[in-house]
Amino acid sequence: MNRATEVFQPLQADDPPVVAGYRLAARLGAGGMGRVYLAHTQGGRPVAIKVVRPELADDPDFRRRFGREIKAARRVRGAYTAELIDADADGVPPWLATLYVPGPSLTEAVARRGPLPVPAVLWLMAGVAEALQAIHGEGIVHRDLKPSNVLLAADGPRVIDFGIALAADGTSYTATGGTIGTPSFMAPEQASGDEITAATDVFALGQTAAFAALGRPLYGEGAALNVLYRIVHSAPDLPALPEPLRPLLARCLAADPAERATPAEVVEWCRQRLGADAGAGGGPAVWREITGPEVVVPAPVPDPTPVVPQPLIAYAPPPTAGWPQPTAEQRKARGRRTALFTTAGVVGGAVLVTALAWTVMDAKNPFGDLGRAGSVTSSTGPAVRSSSSASGSGSASGSSPDSSGSPDASDLGAGTGTGAPSASPRDPWPEGFPQVRLDAKSSISLKDENPQREDTKGDIRFDCQDPSCELKSDGTVFMQMMGAHGTTLDECRLFLRSAHKHSWSLAASAAGTEICMKDEEGNIGLYQIQTKSTAIADLAFLDGDLTVWRKADRSVD
Repeated sequence: MNRATEVFQPLQADDPPVVAGYRLAARLGAGGMGRVYLAHTQGGRPVAIKVVRPELADDPDFRRRFGREIKAARRVRGAYTAELIDADADGVPPWLATLYVPGPSLTEAVARRGPLPVPAVLWLMAGVAEALQAIHGEGIVHRDLKPSNVLLAADGPRVIDFGIALAADGTSYTATGGTIGTPSFMAPEQASGDEITAATDVFALGQTAAFAALGRPLYGEGAALNVLYRIVHSAPDLPALPEPLRPLLARCLAADPAERATPAEVVEWCRQRLGADAGAGGGPAVWREITGPEVVVPAPVPDPTPVVPQPLIAYAPPPTAGWPQPTAEQRKARGRRTALFTTAGVVGGAVLVTALAWTVMDAKNPFGDLGRAGSVTSSTGPAVRSSSSASGSGSASGSSPDSSGSPDASDLGAGTGTGAPSASPRDPWPEGFPQVRLDAKSSISLKDENPQREDTKGDIRFDCQDPSCELKSDGTVFMQMMGAHGTTLDECRLFLRSAHKHSWSLAASAAGTEICMKDEEGNIGLYQIQTKSTAIADLAFLDGDLTVWRKADRSVD
């Protein structure tokens, strides 16, 4: 098995293909909180998606704490942290997304190459301590710092999963025998159930560094209770560590939290010991040796074809006197296309698909083949024959093409509207606009020929002053179609009758959510969210597909 197959495992039957609009490409692993998958943002950047275990997701208290920790973690910005970019504590199941770090965990690196040399341990401690400064600066205690939560990128370590262990504390899952966190890397006060502070993470930093230097946990392995007893009641085995590391690790592993070094002191101590290398970019060379060759990240999983109306071709009227008639060669080519469409409809049993195909053919071929190849049933006109029921002479229902091959009036539904689109005469055509973006610098105007505006002067704007973000407008009203997919114009009309909100919170919105909207001129829009990114207010955006029906509200003239 090569490195890539070890890192990126194929999805299993019980893995979801999509989480909140992120299409999953591979499994990355699993832990006490849940499974981790590789996915990509809309722009193709790889991300790690952590999906919370059902045992935790079913606990309302967990969801509440998880939401609070997510809110705090969004504020953490550090050179040695994996940034949280998206999350939903109320999702089914709850999930979060962080930037993917292309490198092994410290656990994997040590298992593959053995203990790290002293300079690498110093670089490791300095980077992790700097990450803790950023995390603690936002009032978060990691609580679960350990080798598997330290990833080794080519330019240094990255700390992941900061703060979220707090959400699992006290849930029914942990109370009935499940564990969140690893006993071998807990601090004495954590093992004893005493107060957890930032100093708790410093103790875990010391244990993590000792693991990197020794290739094994400092307090040994075995049953969790035995390991925790040694952490609480025994002094660390400092003589087993390389001599240059002992003074710093002794301070990090002090039993009394007040006597432990601070993250800032750890960074300064490591820089002094690294000497000139600390300011000369020596770290990357150390990490390249440890992490090994870079693993190629799998490509993004392609999105399926959006199930939304695309821009439609205007209906062309039937031929009239004086129009040029198709040549024999054109009629033969059209007949071949007709046969392909008709055969596909019969074999698949999808009569509706055949009807839709012929509607498009009518628009593309104003000269028509209907007298010879058959026609479709219109919702506003009488049914006419299909090619499967035509007689051998090419005539049916009392109509036949004239000697020039042109269809007669009955074939085209002249005067009846049979050849017209199936929508009601009073219903406007839907106009489709894929990949319409809303962010701090763009907006939407339903009355414009192209609704997408590259400024904020449109009537529909995106506002993220509130953490959940919202749609706002001066004149347009909104209504989210809860659980709906494939919402129709009539459904939007019905629900918009009682709509009065000119702002709509996106807290309960995710990929696939559909939102109906109506402006003051009676234009109706349906916006289907494809990607929602609201973790970072300054970079937040929506991407979605928009369908517009012009002057569709019959109550507005």
